[in-house]
Amino acid sequence: MNNKFHSGFVSLIGRPNVGKSTLMNLIIGEKIAIMSGKPQTTRNRIQAILTTENSQIIFIDTPGIHKPKSKLGNYMVKSAESTFSDADIILYLIEPYEKIKDSDAAIIEKLKKTGSPVFLLINKVDTVEKPELLKVMDSYSRQYAFAEIIPVSALKGTNKDTLLKTIESYLPEGPRFFPDDMITDQPERQITAELIREKALYLLQEEIPHGIAVEITSMKQRENTALVDIEATIYCERDSHKGIIIGKHGAMLKKIGSNARRDIERLLGSPVNLQLWVKVKKDWRDSDMLLKNFGYDAKQL
Repeated sequence: MNNKFHSGFVSLIGRPNVGKSTLMNLIIGEKIAIMSGKPQTTRNRIQAILTTENSQIIFIDTPGIHKPKSKLGNYMVKSAESTFSDADIILYLIEPYEKIKDSDAAIIEKLKKTGSPVFLLINKVDTVEKPELLKVMDSYSRQYAFAEIIPVSALKGTNKDTLLKTIESYLPEGPRFFPDDMITDQPERQITAELIREKALYLLQEEIPHGIAVEITSMKQRENTALVDIEATIYCERDSHKGIIIGKHGAMLKKIGSNARRDIERLLGSPVNLQLWVKVKKDWRDSDMLLKNFGYDAKQL
């Protein structure tokens, strides 16, 4: 019987919107990374921690790898690619299409330069028949010698246990890097800001979400009560966007706030009084100073 403890860092990579955050939340059993149907939802590297009797796996959820169009985009791609050399295992998540997209071909070329074992995870396996799945496996296997190929469904949990057992079998012996009850290294303020941004992503029009950032300006527990007072500012790039975010008679901003408050209360385990404001910061995605203020500091990668 092997009682040795194993630990390591596992990076989740792939194109935008292939289900990386959904898969990580499924594995951890908690909502750590925000999710939406819009690309580039994840902007930072997010660490989630799964501790079992025999192992501790630190998952790094990364932004989708894409062709950047701004300094924020450059930061996101650099954030994802910087995990290639840090990780003990790389989980490369794709959708079940036989034809390899140009963006996936570019990722595979980058993977050829890493020394870490790479698992190919074919997500949304519940949406295709087995013959189609085999074609996808064959197509990708011709491009790269993957250590493992595992079909999964991040939404339905298919092959979750198989994936975890396989990851454990590849991990080196090592210590616990984090306490057993810790599931993320993200500060509560950062997760709170991301939850507000998630609700905005769901509710706002297509062109606006990429241009918003959220800053928590105040987060304090009210004296002698369990209530937490939170003040947050949603930044956008245009005056016209500000009007859309606020909505008629403040209806959209109120909806974003009430939707976010429910998730924030679950996160904190306390009632929350959430106050939201909207400010315009033109072209913030190309401002080094503002990117740093919003937590996207390339020097920290």
